[in-house]
Amino acid sequence: MRRIAGLLVAPLLLLSAVACGSDDKASDSASSKNGVPAITAGAKFGEKPTLSKGKGDPPKELKTEVISGGDGAKLKNGDAIQVNYLGQSWDSDKPFDNSFDRKQPFDLTLGAGMVIQGWDKGLVGQKVGSRVQLVIPPDLGYGEQGQGDIKPNATLVFVVDILKATQIPASAKGTEVAQDNIDLPRVGTNDDGKAPKVTIPKSDPPKKLSSTYILESDGEVIKETDSVVVNYVGMVWKDAKEFDSTYTQGKTQTFPLAQVTLKGLKDGLIGKKVGSRVLLVIPPDQAFGDQQQQAIPKNSTLVFAVDVLAKM
Repeated sequence: MRRIAGLLVAPLLLLSAVACGSDDKASDSASSKNGVPAITAGAKFGEKPTLSKGKGDPPKELKTEVISGGDGAKLKNGDAIQVNYLGQSWDSDKPFDNSFDRKQPFDLTLGAGMVIQGWDKGLVGQKVGSRVQLVIPPDLGYGEQGQGDIKPNATLVFVVDILKATQIPASAKGTEVAQDNIDLPRVGTNDDGKAPKVTIPKSDPPKKLSSTYILESDGEVIKETDSVVVNYVGMVWKDAKEFDSTYTQGKTQTFPLAQVTLKGLKDGLIGKKVGSRVLLVIPPDQAFGDQQQQAIPKNSTLVFAVDVLAKM
């Protein structure tokens, strides 16, 4: 079973596939500071930084330099965090990507393998409100293969502003809602962090989007502008075959709803409450339509059991 999550959201950076370059250039005449390239402009938290080129040989091990310390909580593995960043290769004066220009912070779950290892390792223990600089050796970056504009065996330099962090619960929790519609799948109500059982009826699927609570919490209402941290099981109605599960992978997913391309998934979560478990039945015209996607046949009705664990 291959991950389908990349088909649900329009790609941004995700630090596993570089999205776009930047035309900004930094001066390579500035000296390095403390063994990391100097920030020559935009040094304050929240400002878009300009980096000098690295001097000499880069460090062979991960280096984390605190540029300005915050007074928020320390980051832990499993936290959902939101950051702004600028990335540049050690031997380059041209950033390969940054979130400042997009005016769209980047959301991830720390330690979940959503990003290169240098980020997961380098950000743990840093405080919310901090600006940190990471120098990441190739074995914790993109290694021998490189990525996009990043050359093979490149040492990477990132300036990262840590905007916020949220501790992620293991499961949705809330009031059990009666599942009395026999034409809809039944979903387990366990709150132990394990995948809920989903039982799909033998009848024909509904022709319109269905979004119903299984467990209803008293959390905040989800808006289109939110990013949500979720666990989910995804199944094809026909034959009740599972095509994806974050539980199997042991990693939550973070979806910026404005970038979710699967219309039924996006529309079905907007208006629901954070902390809840939601059953979505998505007809083909709000899913992948007449296009086959990996293990999902064309014209498939999709079933999702989604735990909305947090929003950013």
